[in-house]
Amino acid sequence: MKFMKLGSRPDTFYSSESIRSVSSEISSDLVVQVNGTRYLLHKFPLLSKCLRLQRLCSESPECAQHQIIQLPDFPGGTDSFELCAKFCYGITITLSAYNIVSTRCAAEYLQMTEEVEKGNLVYKLDVFLNSCILNGWKDSIITLQTTKSFQLWSEDLGITSRSIEAIASKVLSNPLKVSLSHSYSRRGRERDDISVNGSKTTSKGWWAEDLSELGIDLYWRTMIALKSGGKVPSNLVGDALRIYASKWLPIVSRNHENETTTSSNSKSRLLLESIISLLPTERASVSCSFLLKLLKAATILRASSSSRSELARRIGIQLDEATVPDLLIPCSSGDMTYDVEVVFTILEHFMLQSQSPPTSPVKGRFERHRRSRSANNGDFELQESRRSSSSSHSSKIKVAKLVDGYLKEIGKDMNLPLSKFTALAEAIPDFARLDHDDLYRAIDIYLKSHPNLNKTERKRLCRTLDCKKLSMEACMHAAQNELLPLRIVVQVLFFEQARAAMAGGQLTDLPSNIKALLAAQDDASRPPGSLSTNRSMVQPEDQWSVSGFKSPSSNLSTLRMRLAENDDLDESFKDGISKTNSSKVKQLCSLPARPKRMFSKLWPTTRSASEKS
Repeated sequence: MKFMKLGSRPDTFYSSESIRSVSSEISSDLVVQVNGTRYLLHKFPLLSKCLRLQRLCSESPECAQHQIIQLPDFPGGTDSFELCAKFCYGITITLSAYNIVSTRCAAEYLQMTEEVEKGNLVYKLDVFLNSCILNGWKDSIITLQTTKSFQLWSEDLGITSRSIEAIASKVLSNPLKVSLSHSYSRRGRERDDISVNGSKTTSKGWWAEDLSELGIDLYWRTMIALKSGGKVPSNLVGDALRIYASKWLPIVSRNHENETTTSSNSKSRLLLESIISLLPTERASVSCSFLLKLLKAATILRASSSSRSELARRIGIQLDEATVPDLLIPCSSGDMTYDVEVVFTILEHFMLQSQSPPTSPVKGRFERHRRSRSANNGDFELQESRRSSSSSHSSKIKVAKLVDGYLKEIGKDMNLPLSKFTALAEAIPDFARLDHDDLYRAIDIYLKSHPNLNKTERKRLCRTLDCKKLSMEACMHAAQNELLPLRIVVQVLFFEQARAAMAGGQLTDLPSNIKALLAAQDDASRPPGSLSTNRSMVQPEDQWSVSGFKSPSSNLSTLRMRLAENDDLDESFKDGISKTNSSKVKQLCSLPARPKRMFSKLWPTTRSASEKS
């Protein structure tokens, strides 16, 4: 901290309640009133340096003993006036970053310029401000903060702009030099962890925490100056914005949301929208988790639609970095728990940013975004450039797992319409789901939370489910799941029994169409990082209990009871297995009476002579 002392005489000001005077052998002849405090002073030292007091004295009538001057709205109040008065008397004054702004505004108010006297207070304050105060990092921050109390004066005098320029120049010249940060030395140079609202964050920008002390208006202007310099890496800018948002944005939740906009919410909304406007355009500059936190705050605070749309677009670009808890954005309107529509919008942006082979048709709302292709459309080079992106395919696989996990969470909402659930489930390309266990779990949760679905609605809910991509554990669960449509249960039993028979060598001559189905399932469901290799990593609450499951006959007994109520089977499933003869069915499983009659409808019953023998 730099100090400046002006004058040579000791402090000889005396005060008594609301009256203050200077110790002198000469009686006072001037009364100056500032904010209810009366100062008994002398005309000569003050008028010789203050042009404003000269004019006021000439305009006011002289009394027998004292001439009274009123100074309303004096910048800085009595403290600043006393510093100016002491300077006029030659009394020593001490200046620092904390009072330089108020004193400079007071001197300007009193017009203590070079026109009145050479080396006057205005000139000396400007020299001290430019040569000393603004040369230091900490003093520059403090000076900028104090301009907020004298906003109009500071803007007119250029103090605010000079402080911002000084701060920006220091950051631009040393963007990674940690030793310049005064807050860094407080928390210890051996670590870079910053604790904000109880959570630790990591900042490589030494200036980020210091600037977070500024109000949003000054912070915004300072960050604009930093970004325009072009020397600060975008990731450091994003890191600084994250620290600032964590410090100043309130911890809001659905329970704290007010129907009416309060003054606090208005300030928070302004702060949020200012932070959004400062986000760097580069993809890796901010994390997807931080963007989703901003979107969650924007939803609760009812930020502008343009701000929310921009966040949704930015999140869609890097959706593969998100986690399920990040996507659980409270719904600001309606009866639903979570805002599914905004997640759908985010997913649209993700799917539209690139295409990864092999492409699958995107159903529902995404169909309107597909572009027609022709053999000679000239897009071959564009497609090849997209194919060269090694991360595109893996990103879609990650997002598929993310969406299925999100479906498991929103499926618990009793007010979630079936159309929204199915649209989100069908938005994922077929190739992106390596297994369908999570999707099946989400469907099971939705069925349990919506027990009043009719048969048509349940079939619509399950139309995205591919039984060939279910694990053995999921198949065991699905085979006894009475909420599933019957065709799903039959498919599960068939593919599971066929897979078991092939693995055990009991069937060596399965039809080619069944072999192809099983081969496709083996290739799709057992890649590196698939469910089979990561089963131990699944959380207990995401697994299904198989305790009490008996032999396959128990599955079939359940099926026999349900066949008595419903005899519908998917036509495509019938076509897929119609070439298998009844002897192969015997080897797959021993079916009780009713299921046996059902399967006799699906396989031809004419046997060859060798089979009859």
